[in-house]
Amino acid sequence: MARYKLILTYDGTRFHGSQRQLNVRTVQGVVEDALWKLGWTGTSVLMAGRTDAGVHAVGQVVAFDFDWNHLEVELLKALNALLPEDVAVSQAEVIHDDFHPRYHARSRGYQYCIYMQASRNPMLERYAWRVWPVPEIRILQATADHLKGVHDFAAFGNPMQPDGNTIRELISASWKQTGEMLYFDVQANAFLYHMVRRLVSSQIKLAQGWMDMQQLLNYLHRPEAQIQGLAPPQGLTLVSVHY
Repeated sequence: MARYKLILTYDGTRFHGSQRQLNVRTVQGVVEDALWKLGWTGTSVLMAGRTDAGVHAVGQVVAFDFDWNHLEVELLKALNALLPEDVAVSQAEVIHDDFHPRYHARSRGYQYCIYMQASRNPMLERYAWRVWPVPEIRILQATADHLKGVHDFAAFGNPMQPDGNTIRELISASWKQTGEMLYFDVQANAFLYHMVRRLVSSQIKLAQGWMDMQQLLNYLHRPEAQIQGLAPPQGLTLVSVHY
């Protein structure tokens, strides 16, 4: 028996999130179904974190114990042969026995994708949020710089447990523009529920002139009230988990 670590890529469009739930399709559910077909006798895999319905991943981490008497690459191939087309294993390896993909993570990285067009583009809608008018990239970057560091982000998200700690460290936060596309890359030691999507929504409001910088900063200094607005899920991708 050995502990295996997988890196998953998935299109979250047709999943009701990553965590297993009754009577709905989830990433965890289809991964466990594939493992059971290979003779796995476990009850639940471990995951690095939850992603909402519609959120994608290229770096979700999964771990489980399995008596697999073949090479890691054979496990990768076997799982990909059994998994549905919207989820795949990109890496598989044996890891130390006490590895936990969530509790041992030192930071996580997300990317949020936006396209700036006056009219809807069906080719982009599945993986990006359409915003109009065009936000000012200079303001977006200045705002991201203010968000970096250690803050109480209670106004931007909820802890996973009631009365949980809401202080987080944003290690990096930056915007880049490529043509009509905008990308927000953010890395933190941990994230609150809906935190990235609220960070994106509030920065876009500011860069479109619907909010000023001081209003946004007030939410960091006085986080009692939760900021309104939530960017849609399809623009968000879990990119990496760092150990």
